[in-house]
Amino acid sequence: MESLSLKKDFPVFDQNDIAYLDTAATSLTPRSVIGKLTDYYNNYSANVHRGVYRLSHEATELYNATREATARFINAEFEEIVFTRGASSALNLVAFGYGLSNLNPGDEIIISELEHHSNFLPWQQVAKKTGAKVVYVPLSEEGRIEVEAFASVLNENTKIVALTHVSNVMGYITPIKAITELAHSQNAVVCVDAAQSAPHLQIDVKEIDCDFLAFSSHKMLGPKGLGVLYGKKKRLENMEPVEYGGDMVETASKDGSTWQAPPLKFETGTPPIASVVAFFEALRYLQNIGFVALKEHEQRLKKYVLDAFSNIESVKVYNPTSETGMVTFNIEGVHPHDVVTVLDEDNIALRAGHHCAQPLMQWLGVVATLRASFYVYNTLEDCDRLIESVKKAVTFFKEAGL
Repeated sequence: MESLSLKKDFPVFDQNDIAYLDTAATSLTPRSVIGKLTDYYNNYSANVHRGVYRLSHEATELYNATREATARFINAEFEEIVFTRGASSALNLVAFGYGLSNLNPGDEIIISELEHHSNFLPWQQVAKKTGAKVVYVPLSEEGRIEVEAFASVLNENTKIVALTHVSNVMGYITPIKAITELAHSQNAVVCVDAAQSAPHLQIDVKEIDCDFLAFSSHKMLGPKGLGVLYGKKKRLENMEPVEYGGDMVETASKDGSTWQAPPLKFETGTPPIASVVAFFEALRYLQNIGFVALKEHEQRLKKYVLDAFSNIESVKVYNPTSETGMVTFNIEGVHPHDVVTVLDEDNIALRAGHHCAQPLMQWLGVVATLRASFYVYNTLEDCDRLIESVKKAVTFFKEAGL
């Protein structure tokens, strides 16, 4: 993939001379996606599902086309795709819609210290409410989830397995298919946080055989404020909604109410229609590139940076063997927030902090890290700018006696 030819597709670069290396937090938005957002507001702007007039019907068709495209993207069925406010909202929906109704005292929920808070806090809260127990998969010395370690904590009390597909700090790929097979042998339900994998890997939910899977539009070139929850039909049919109101109801009366079939059962009120419609273009953009080409591109940039970092004194990299385009590092003895301030002066957009993964920071023995994440619009020039800026920061803090 010739990365230089893609920057022109992202208007943020028209006004900003920036090396954007924070895709793991949120990706930039291509012109085609922005164009679809404005197209909806300019030419439709009507609500979906409810109106019998032309504009509403056409908006509903666009909305449903994105649901169909999303289903194809992960090899699911139309009825198995629920649109939410984000991956966090989707994971909360599983925890409180399924977990709260199906867990009992003594039941166990398996998670890991790699989890983003969005796949950690909901289960922690559900465990408190139900009397279930949260159990952690022991991480390898490298910080990976391995099948053997997972098997060591799996037992007949395991009811739910909630794991990340790709760590948002380490970038490691979890062997989720093998883990799902083991979990199902104990009749446990598997919920996958795919927020970091869906933008970079070809996902096939039928092959994985997971029960639930969640990801975000905004990490994969789409609009913000939109997430996707995949759920097997039988799981969604038996799951309780957690929000009630317009459009999710089938019949409402003083004596009781019934709900629509999934996925509408979980889409209360007016959905983020423009974002859903525009997400169609984000999916098309990614598919035109192809995940094989994307992986090769990201790995080339990552290796280039790792090779350079290996020759810079006091730079410590935490994930040199990760399979995705993410470099997590620190300058030893310097707080990441101080480092990123220097990098920002050079127009390097880099994430510094705990990355909503404080249990992992505790496991690493640090308060925070720096994280550079690469995507379709990044180039070797971006890498050179990062490398030179890090060298500058090392020199600056060394001369300052830090």
